[in-house]
Amino acid sequence: MERYGRLGAIHPEQRSRLPFRCKHMNGVESGDSGGARVLVVDDEHGIRKLLQASLGAHGYEVFEAATGEEALREVPISRPDIIILDLGLPDLDGVDVTRTLREWTDVPIVILSVRDQELDKIAALDAGADDYLTKPFGTGELEARLRVALRRSSRLESDAFKSGELSVDLIRRIVQVGERKVQLTPTEYDLLKVLVRNPDKVLTHRQLIREIWGGACYEDEMHLLRVNISNLRRKLEADSTRPRYIVTELGVGYRLRAA
Repeated sequence: MERYGRLGAIHPEQRSRLPFRCKHMNGVESGDSGGARVLVVDDEHGIRKLLQASLGAHGYEVFEAATGEEALREVPISRPDIIILDLGLPDLDGVDVTRTLREWTDVPIVILSVRDQELDKIAALDAGADDYLTKPFGTGELEARLRVALRRSSRLESDAFKSGELSVDLIRRIVQVGERKVQLTPTEYDLLKVLVRNPDKVLTHRQLIREIWGGACYEDEMHLLRVNISNLRRKLEADSTRPRYIVTELGVGYRLRAA
């Protein structure tokens, strides 16, 4: 494709031989590192070395890239299970790198960036990133985010979801809280299904609106989204004012907590 030729990243013939589209390239299925392969994409040498040391000490196999083009070349070579990606790269914006990767791989992407504005977070998540962490950061929190993303990736094809008292069977379209079956409207069910398919992942307002109503992020759809989220919480949560399952990411969207 022309884009890959222009980026100098992946030749079309090479792209056709990639083992994608896949969501978890090396079979990591546990919440621990399990020898997971991590590609760290950051132009700061110190950050790369810090993560090489800290993640390596916890059993991860770490690969590095200093630019966007280098990252796009490295992914089909090192075949990472997860990518840590900076947005402020010297050649390509990290949002563009994310968008390009999402054309041919579902490998989890965790953004690690100094940009802390809501619009930056929304742009990265809308492009396909799985999570977003701002610098300065704690390595413990980063490793926890990696574990969550890896667990979520290993469960993406599951047709059953359970967290606490909440259980969802997508095959039989059954939703229960404890022993109580929950009756949902078609829109409420479709919204819950999208959340279930993306456990522990922040879904932006725009992503949810596009999935359910197929439109742009207009005010009417935003109102409908808020109403249906409110209805879901009322039906699923013990206390809808202090939700345990469907949590708000302020100014960004919603996340279905899986544990």
